[in-house]
Amino acid sequence: MNILKFSLIPFRDKGPVPHIEIAGSIGRRVSLVSIGYTLRGDLLDLEIPAPVEVPERKDRLWEDTCLEFFLGVRGSKDYWEFNLSPAGHWNVYRFASCREGMREEPAIASLPFEVWSEPGGLRLALELDIRTIVPAGRTVDVAVCAVVKTRTGEVSYWALVHPGPRPDFHRRDGFLLQLSPTPGDRRTISTFSDRS
Repeated sequence: MNILKFSLIPFRDKGPVPHIEIAGSIGRRVSLVSIGYTLRGDLLDLEIPAPVEVPERKDRLWEDTCLEFFLGVRGSKDYWEFNLSPAGHWNVYRFASCREGMREEPAIASLPFEVWSEPGGLRLALELDIRTIVPAGRTVDVAVCAVVKTRTGEVSYWALVHPGPRPDFHRRDGFLLQLSPTPGDRRTISTFSDRS
């Protein structure tokens, strides 16, 4: 499997940023994409939704702490936004182009993922078969990001890179990772860090 490690950086504006680290890895074997996130640091300062017994597809998960990733087919304007709440709720949206034509993706009817806590940390892991949305043999470009809300209501935005003057996860120049469908592809990418 082609495994890429990542580390997210916060968008630096005038507000405070929580003392946390968000890192993980993403990989692909033919049509199976696996992604894992780890949050470490002062998690008691964060507003993290409690796990629910029956997770549901829900809108506007980005208004609270939410882990996200975006998949875009190489050479196409189409892309998908995946929202994963630590509570277990989820959603997948399809876009025809940057922020245009947003609709829930009907080809994905469930998105089961695991969330578990450990001392000083939170982990989330998902395996997803992308055959229903990505044509066979196509490379996908990936953006990995997160919205983090504190108990006092401040919100920070985390991504591989912030290419614009404001946080915007939809910009294709933020889709920095590439996942090839070729099982023998062993390309790796170094962990991203703050380039400023």
